[in-house]
Amino acid sequence: MKPMETLVQGTEPGKKPTATKASRGKRIRARMWKDRYLYLLLLPGLLYFIVYRYVPMLGITIAFKDYSPFMGIVDSPWTGLDNFRRIFESSEVVQVIWNTLIISFLQIIFAFPAPIILAIMLNEVANPLLKRVMQSVVYMPHFLSWVVVVGIVTIFFRNEGLVNDLLREAFGAQQTIGFLTEPQYFRPFLILEVIWKEAGWGTIIFLAALSGVNPALYEAAVMDGASRFRQIWHITLPAIRSTIIIMLIIRLGDVLEVGFEQVFLQLNAFNMHIGNTLDTYVYFKGIQQSDYSFSTAVGVFKGLVGLILVMGANKLSKRFGEQGVY
Repeated sequence: MKPMETLVQGTEPGKKPTATKASRGKRIRARMWKDRYLYLLLLPGLLYFIVYRYVPMLGITIAFKDYSPFMGIVDSPWTGLDNFRRIFESSEVVQVIWNTLIISFLQIIFAFPAPIILAIMLNEVANPLLKRVMQSVVYMPHFLSWVVVVGIVTIFFRNEGLVNDLLREAFGAQQTIGFLTEPQYFRPFLILEVIWKEAGWGTIIFLAALSGVNPALYEAAVMDGASRFRQIWHITLPAIRSTIIIMLIIRLGDVLEVGFEQVFLQLNAFNMHIGNTLDTYVYFKGIQQSDYSFSTAVGVFKGLVGLILVMGANKLSKRFGEQGVY
């Protein structure tokens, strides 16, 4: 009797059947042709990332050169790591990094939990029509540009704005509060603006995770006499824990990214020392002062730190038995 392997056509005794490269490629092409309309839908997003994310990477070499627009990227002289040394030798950059970290961690502490709490609150709404209306209302601020949001804040909180008028007329305030000029209000305003604008939109992914929770768990908890708070604490939050961890890992990758437009539109001479972040610093150095090489080096440094944080947080998450990003 012949060995079992010889019963498979095209295989030799002692060898497992393997697909040839030609047949594998044919199957891939057939699968792509079958899903061609889905790939067409993917094409705009793919082109966006290629044009605006990958093509600009060709300019990273500027960070290692003394770049001159008149000489071009190729002919500009190499400087090695000199631009990166300037990052750690400049007290100005250290202050900017410190400002960025403070604002970013304040956002993680206060703004990151906001969509989670809001999603749980929306999930508790029993009336489907009321729930959809509330979702639409909290989603809308996301579609406003930061120019509009900052404009609204300026109208309400300027010296002659509605809030100061209300404080004078209703509470008898004698002095005008400079919400937009006094430095101590700058960071709280940034956090509150992010919460108001993005908390509603951020609930989408958490509501999707909540929809997968088995209703039988809540029924069993009710039969055991668990209060609504205990149901949320012992059922809802553990059910979306993996989603929360993944979103936190992604957020840590942007720890040096606090939103250029929002910060830039509210910077002034009074709050520059606590509000100038890496993004605005790169703009001032690169665009206004034409120090392209140094500003590019700062951008590369920011991206490298984000990559290290994502990889570290992902590894730490897996070490504790949780799901990671990859």
